[in-house]
Amino acid sequence: MFSFTICLLALIVGYFTYGKFIEKIFGPDPNIVTPAITQQDGVDFTPLPSWKIFFIQFLNIAGLGPIFGAIMGAKFGSASFLWIVIGSIFAGATHDYLAGMLSLRNNGASLTELIGKHLGKTTKKVMVVFTIVLMVLVGVVFVSGPAALLAKLTPDSLDMLFWIIVIFAYYMLATMLPIDKIIGKIYPIFAFALIFMAVGILVMLFVHHPDIPELTDGLANTHPNAEHLPIFPIMFVSIACGAISGFHATQSPLMARYMKNEKHGRPIFYGAMITEGIVALIWAAAASYFYGKNGMGESNASVIVNSITGEWLGTFGGLLAILGVIFAPITSGDTALRSARLIVADALNIKQKSISKRLLVSLPIFVCTFGILTYSMKDQSGFDMIWRYFAWCNQALSVFTLWALTVYLYKQQKMYWVTLVPAIFMTVVCATYLLVAPECFGSVMVKIQNYLGLGNGLSYSIGGAAGLLSIVLFGIWARKNRI
Repeated sequence: MFSFTICLLALIVGYFTYGKFIEKIFGPDPNIVTPAITQQDGVDFTPLPSWKIFFIQFLNIAGLGPIFGAIMGAKFGSASFLWIVIGSIFAGATHDYLAGMLSLRNNGASLTELIGKHLGKTTKKVMVVFTIVLMVLVGVVFVSGPAALLAKLTPDSLDMLFWIIVIFAYYMLATMLPIDKIIGKIYPIFAFALIFMAVGILVMLFVHHPDIPELTDGLANTHPNAEHLPIFPIMFVSIACGAISGFHATQSPLMARYMKNEKHGRPIFYGAMITEGIVALIWAAAASYFYGKNGMGESNASVIVNSITGEWLGTFGGLLAILGVIFAPITSGDTALRSARLIVADALNIKQKSISKRLLVSLPIFVCTFGILTYSMKDQSGFDMIWRYFAWCNQALSVFTLWALTVYLYKQQKMYWVTLVPAIFMTVVCATYLLVAPECFGSVMVKIQNYLGLGNGLSYSIGGAAGLLSIVLFGIWARKNRI
């Protein structure tokens, strides 16, 4: 518990120290009139209380990510604690804050607009398609899980298809209706429930003081399939929402459209990510206890959540677990599709004040999402494949966001290394993942490397070369654009 406690304190201290440092670099101006005021339309631009925006942002970026991702990541041992802390403070929270604040300074522009402005029109076009695909995948993966659980908890007549239709109908309403009609009312409630459940587990960790991994024991890979799933890069993709996630950068611009003052940026953007990191750390520790007691054979995160909450929090905890497992992913899926609508609308310059224009943009998104969802229902392997590609796309998006932020900071003659270092690291992670992960080119690379007698050396070398190439390209660009 010593390492866990130190990591927990580090996250809290990180908010007040490094978070303040990042805020100072950007330089929020409380006198600037925000888009929520200048472009108020009662739909996507409308001022909301800062506390409500924080809860909406937290639930948007969290969903089941800091729970399920941390539970799966805990199989890798104490290294998961370290990545959650370092990733949240120096990468994830910095990434979320600067993306949100940059949108705030650009009339609430969506992520793809920001990327296009700083990385070029060609990159923007690619990222519009890439990001919409990611948003659709988020909508898909965060419908299936809750629908399956609801089908188990209700009469047989209310099967999985029924609940998928119900959840999807809610998605459609939440995507098109003004933010304060549904999302603004229910999100704070579910966000509070998610935090309350995490606090309950935190208290029980200190009460029971279970035997969990310590950093002093080393960072050895304890995953039962360690030979095929190395810590680097697999763990860094498995634990995304609890450390850094490209999906967050699509949500921060949403919140930028509701903020009344730039000074609220650090608690809303940086603070929500640190809160998510704390939730992820708590669940990583709780999962470590579960694995130590029951072995690592269980891979269904829902079962682990139910077991831990039932044992430590009783009936009320079990109820909270059900609420979390059902509603947390739904509240990420709906804002994902809302983000997709706004990204398309911004790219095509279609104003969204009228319901007919919103429906015009949303209908193709709904059709694509439901089509992929129908495909994934055919068998579990289809859903698993979609989830794995979603995970990689999620981290790949963070790479583009970090590079765009680096270019912005360089142009502003500010400390661009705060995003440059994470950008290089995540570039290497994503490139290496493609060559190591079994669902990508891992199987092919294993055969090639075994034939050459190189182990995993070739995959890591290519991943490292991708990082080196990104440094060289940035250096060439910086030299041409020297200020």
